[in-house]
Amino acid sequence: MLKRMEDHLQRKIEFEYPPRRIVSLCPAITETLYALGLESEIVGRTRYCIFPKDKVEQAMIVGGTKDIEMEMVRKLNPDLIIAEKEENTKEIVELLEYNFPVFVAEVRSITESYRMIKDMGIITNHENNAQCLIDSIKKEFMTLPKITGKRAAYVIWRNPYMVVGGNTYINSVLEEMGFQNPFAISPQRYPSITKEEFQESQLDYIFLATEPFHFKEKHKQEFLEFLPDAVPLIVDGEMFWYGAKMKEAANYFKGRMVSECC
Repeated sequence: MLKRMEDHLQRKIEFEYPPRRIVSLCPAITETLYALGLESEIVGRTRYCIFPKDKVEQAMIVGGTKDIEMEMVRKLNPDLIIAEKEENTKEIVELLEYNFPVFVAEVRSITESYRMIKDMGIITNHENNAQCLIDSIKKEFMTLPKITGKRAAYVIWRNPYMVVGGNTYINSVLEEMGFQNPFAISPQRYPSITKEEFQESQLDYIFLATEPFHFKEKHKQEFLEFLPDAVPLIVDGEMFWYGAKMKEAANYFKGRMVSECC
């Protein structure tokens, strides 16, 4: 049967329901689909869709998140393609939707992550599994200790320095833990920041992420040279993925991050 609905961008789509052949173009969503029990339905993924490691290899790689190999997608002949606004370009979505239905998700907060999980359940006929996953994540997040009065920047790139701004899932997670992100007021979601702007922000912590730029221990000293009063910490960027990863991430936050920041 055909199902009609709107995606997160209010685009109307029509697809075979429940879809038996799914191509997922967003790593966090791919992992979430597997968590919902869709191992047999996922036929395509990007090279960055690496979780769950024991299952994802069965799905064919169709390129990267921003360089999809269209011919590979055509060969897979999916019933539904799932994209994400930030991960995939508008041009890719427009090319794909000429031949296939494309559901575009958008996740900019913890709340929107729950919406995404719920909608993945709806479009795949796995609503009960989706609700169970949401409930289990919420249970873990409810136990996160709250850190008060600490200012932190989450750095994602070097040369130029780039940080997480407001209206992003990562900023939502920082706020959930009680951190104050001085760059959340930026009109840009991932603004470039100068050393002077860092110094003016009166930071207590500098979170150096392992992705997309892979910060390492050796980079801590670089920041300490102009931020001697801040504490630099290397943080696992994968723990800041939305969707199914959130359950594992909650334990990471309660363990390493909260213990080092209290």
